[in-house]
Amino acid sequence: MRVAKSSGLAIERTKVMEEIDFKWPKGFFADGVHAGLRKKRLDMGWVVSDVPAQSAGVYTTNQFQAAPTKLTKETINKKHELQAIIMNSAVANSCTGIEGTENAHEEQALVASKLGIDKDLVGVASTGVIGVQLPMDKIKQGLAELQKTKNFKVTEAVLTTDTHSKTISVSFEVFGKTCTISGFCKGSGMIKPNMATMLGFVVTDAKVAGQKLQETLVELTNETFNQITVDGDTSTNDMVVVMANGQAMQDEPELSEGSEYEVFKADLKHVLGFLAKEIARDGEGATKLVEANVNGAYSKEDAQHVAKAIVGSNLVKAALFGEDANWGRIIDAIGSTNAKLKIDSVDIALNKTKIVEHSLGLDFDEEALKEKLKSDEIVIDVELNNGDFKGQAWGCDLTYKYVQINASYRS
Repeated sequence: MRVAKSSGLAIERTKVMEEIDFKWPKGFFADGVHAGLRKKRLDMGWVVSDVPAQSAGVYTTNQFQAAPTKLTKETINKKHELQAIIMNSAVANSCTGIEGTENAHEEQALVASKLGIDKDLVGVASTGVIGVQLPMDKIKQGLAELQKTKNFKVTEAVLTTDTHSKTISVSFEVFGKTCTISGFCKGSGMIKPNMATMLGFVVTDAKVAGQKLQETLVELTNETFNQITVDGDTSTNDMVVVMANGQAMQDEPELSEGSEYEVFKADLKHVLGFLAKEIARDGEGATKLVEANVNGAYSKEDAQHVAKAIVGSNLVKAALFGEDANWGRIIDAIGSTNAKLKIDSVDIALNKTKIVEHSLGLDFDEEALKEKLKSDEIVIDVELNNGDFKGQAWGCDLTYKYVQINASYRS
C-alpha cells in the first residue's frame, strides 16, 4: 500500500494536518474480490459506512453518461446521503440501453438488501469497456463474497490500466476531535475531466452537512481534478464521491463555516490534489509527471486555462518525452487559448532554467537542460505579466507506450 507523500501542490497547509498511512476512517469498512469480470485481478468492491453519511458527487459532462453514473447522481441528489457504494472494473455499463439501466438499479437493490438499508443509500460505479452489458451472474457472485472489512482490496479492484493503487489518508483536529480523510481513485487513460475525475472516492469521519459538502467538492474539483489531462478524452463514467459519516464528531456541530470548516476544506483539497497528481503521474505509458504553474494572469480563469492548455498539448508532451526544450510549443499552447495576453511579455522556465523572457528565446545550455529534462518530474513555470492571478495544471508526457496500450485495450 502506497503511503501519501508531500504532493508539492500550491495548497495552504494547516498546522494540524498530518499525512498518515492509509486507513479507513471511523465507521467505514471496505472489501474487494475477484468476481470473474477480469481474468485474474480483483474486479469488484465496495465501501460501507456504519451509518448513513452526508454525501456529495461530481460527474462526467460527457453526453453519453453511463448508467451507474446517472444512478449515483440521482441517488445523491435526493438527500445528499449514501451509506454504501458498490464498484467494478472491466465493464463500464455505458451505452448499454435499457438493460444497462436496469442492471445498475438491480445492483443497487442487491447491495441494499444485503446490508439491510434503503436502496436510496447505495451508489453504483463502474469502469472498463464501453458497450458491454454487466454479467449480472458474476456481479451477484461477487456481491455474495463481499464483507465489511478493514482491508484495502477495493483500491485495487477499481483499477484498469493503472500501474498501482492511488491512496492517501490525512488526520486533523477540529473542535478537539481527531478526524481522518481517506481517498483513493483510478485513472490512467481517457483523462480530461470536466466536473470530475475517472473514479474517485473520499471518505471522512468528520461531520459536514451534505449541501455544504456538495458546494465544497464542486469548488475544489475545479482546482484539482479538472486541472489534469493525460490524453484529452473525457470518460463516460467519471465521478468523484465524498462521504462524511460524522463518527469522529458525534457530539460536535456540523462543519459549515469559520476556522474549523476551513481546516477541513484545506485538508480535503490536499487529498483531492494529491489524487489528481497521482492520476497524471500514472498516465498510460507516461514516464514523466508534468506540472504547469502560471502566474501573472489577467483572471483566475485565464491562469487555469493556460496551465491546462500547456499540459494538454500533444506537441509539448511529445517534446518532453524526447527531453527537448522546444519552448515554441509551449508558447504556441499559451497563444491558442482565449486568455488575455501581453504578447511581448511572457516568460517561461523549464525545471528552473529560464528559456524565454519577454516572449523571446534566451541563450541557454541545451545539453545541461536536456539532462534536467531526464527527470521524472517536469515543472513548467510561466509568467504572463498581465495581472495578479495564478493557476496550476498537471499532465504527463506522450510516449510510444500510450499508443501500444490503447491499440489493444480490449485484449
